[in-house]
Amino acid sequence: MPYVNIRVAGKLSRKQKKKIVKGVTKVIADEAGKPKDSIIIFIDEDSGENVATGGVLLDEK
Repeated sequence: MPYVNIRVAGKLSRKQKKKIVKGVTKVIADEAGKPKDSIIIFIDEDSGENVATGGVLLDEK
């Protein structure tokens, strides 16, 4: 059973999440030959104050 964890900085709309999980599911099913119903996807949304690049918090950029 494939399981995918997607982490994003900020929030995604429900429409974006639906599109992402549909696309990721299709790629894994096609490329790994796994049944779509066996693929589990988790989406974690982190606030900009909890993510940094280049030593700067994203909510400060």
